[in-house]
Amino acid sequence: MSTPTVRQCFIAELIGTFILIFFGCGAVHTAVLFGAQSGLWQVAIVWGVAIMLAIYATGSISGAHINPAITVSMWIWNGFDRGRVLPYVAAQMSGAFLAAAALFLIFSPKLTALEQAKGVVRGQPGSEITATCYGEFYPNPGGLAGGEGPYSAEEHAELKKTVPHGVAFVAEVIGTAILAMMVFSLTNERNAGAPQNNQAAIFIGLTVAILISVIAPLTQACFNPARDFAPRLFSALAGWGYVALPLGSDWGWLTVYIIAPTLGAVIGGGLYTRVLGPMYSEDHS
Repeated sequence: MSTPTVRQCFIAELIGTFILIFFGCGAVHTAVLFGAQSGLWQVAIVWGVAIMLAIYATGSISGAHINPAITVSMWIWNGFDRGRVLPYVAAQMSGAFLAAAALFLIFSPKLTALEQAKGVVRGQPGSEITATCYGEFYPNPGGLAGGEGPYSAEEHAELKKTVPHGVAFVAEVIGTAILAMMVFSLTNERNAGAPQNNQAAIFIGLTVAILISVIAPLTQACFNPARDFAPRLFSALAGWGYVALPLGSDWGWLTVYIIAPTLGAVIGGGLYTRVLGPMYSEDHS
């Protein structure tokens, strides 16, 4: 069987990432705007199932990285073609951006209604409560969108004190390291304990779901630079502006949601490649 071309892989990564972000961020929209999810696990499992679907749809074409951090880790540790790294990342960002645009088209009236009900102006402080449907913030401000009363700047300020930058950074590094380690392990044919018959996607999805269940209250659980940056960029262009992308003053969007996941994926891939992988017996190949 011939190796898929760069163009074919680009299309597959774009579609796979679109699937992931449309369903995952879609669940965030319905939770924030409608209170549709009765708990964190409901949102987490939607993300997990979305990853499963994306992997099953595109895995045999591009490998279904659907995450720039995983692509970088695969390049460093798993012999992934360096010439395909940028096309993969561009496809992942494009798919995430298009998914954010599609969600905005669907949910725009409700986003406006919530902002009016909470007394916030899009693009001004407080509009994080709706911007959180796209980009991510630490700590998670989604709870401020609930209830009957208006948005409280004082309550938000107190909330921000609970998750300082260093905590958010470490949480994203650890979460993405675990994810990358599991991706490498679950897809290694030499691992006799790995799921068989193309079931790795199920367990990768479940890994993400349980990670979200632990880390989402802190950072919204990114683990994927495309998941955060492309929707964040879209929301900045769609009216949230400086609130979504505070260039020059707050670089947490860069350090916590791009650098930390990439570092975590490299650490997790290295932990597997240098520690766990060599322990697998050759007899299990």
